Amino acid sequence: MVQYGDCPIHIGKGAFKKLKDHLKNRQNKKYGIFILVDENTGKYCLPVLLNQVSLLKNAEIIEIESGEEHKNINTCIALWNILSGKNVNRDAVLINLGGGLISDLGGFVATTFKRGIEFINIPTTVLAQADAATGGKTGVDLNLHKNEIGVFKLPSMVIIYPDFLKTLSRRDFFSGFAEIIKHALIADANYWKKIRQAQRTDEKGMLNVIRQSIVIKSTIVEKDPLEKGLRKILNFGHTIGHALESHFLGKPGVRLLHGEAVAAGIICESYISYQAKKISQVELNQITSFICSLYKHIPFKRKEEKKLIQFMQHDKKNRGADINFTLLAAIGKAEINKTCSVDVIKASFGFYHKLYQMSYV
Repeated sequence: MVQYGDCPIHIGKGAFKKLKDHLKNRQNKKYGIFILVDENTGKYCLPVLLNQVSLLKNAEIIEIESGEEHKNINTCIALWNILSGKNVNRDAVLINLGGGLISDLGGFVATTFKRGIEFINIPTTVLAQADAATGGKTGVDLNLHKNEIGVFKLPSMVIIYPDFLKTLSRRDFFSGFAEIIKHALIADANYWKKIRQAQRTDEKGMLNVIRQSIVIKSTIVEKDPLEKGLRKILNFGHTIGHALESHFLGKPGVRLLHGEAVAAGIICESYISYQAKKISQVELNQITSFICSLYKHIPFKRKEEKKLIQFMQHDKKNRGADINFTLLAAIGKAEINKTCSVDVIKASFGFYHKLYQMSYV
């Protein structure tokens, strides 16, 4: 178990016992228990949860559509209306069973409904288990801008059940692994060595990796829960990553996962760190070769640079007119509130394409 703030994070196959203990006083009372799922977790993960925690068999299931395009205020309104229609009061609890979208959106809906009902996160993806379900950030997108609307609020508990990862495709698995790469690069050089050698198909090995990522993130968040300073190091790779993700959200029929965008962002922002003489050529090569071995190239063109820069100028971390970056000072150490010229940002795009031997026109 990892504790941060008032939120315990229970990890492993015994975690559901902790959930049972937490909910047992609600079993015979008129508390509303709701489980938020999408069509995938409803099919593959909900039966496991109901089998493991029998008192949830009378819970009300709310299903939403998966996909970042549904992480918006309209989905929130639909959920608020469902809760209001059930005459839910503040004694209710919302269990968020799913990936990062479910954790972010479900947490925001719970926190804002009647000024706050309890919510519990049960993350089912690498992305959510290692990152999104912990830390207390909730929110939704607005006009393609990532997490533009949201609040800080910790869940009452987080349940990490390793078997849920068996339901993931290779693509979804590695989308989450990008956040693990980020944690290593910003905070722990030894962890960086470990994840490059990890047997990612080994359940015990992955559980240890996820636990280490949770420890890294929770340690940072406890010191700076509202992202006034230190917590900004968790945004490494995300300034450019979020810009790419937002840009591709506006392209019908094109699916770019969060972690895929972050992996590209890590490459670009590592290049910017190198240009700022923060990391060496050897470190840059080590980072980029590892990421290129795991992630496919994201195709975007030079004429799209302006739009990407505009998304970056809208980033929440910015102060004034400058685009604010978290950069690497070395592998295992990050620095916040760094800026660079637009020309260097554009050069990082060219560097990214060159790595994959792709033309950038």
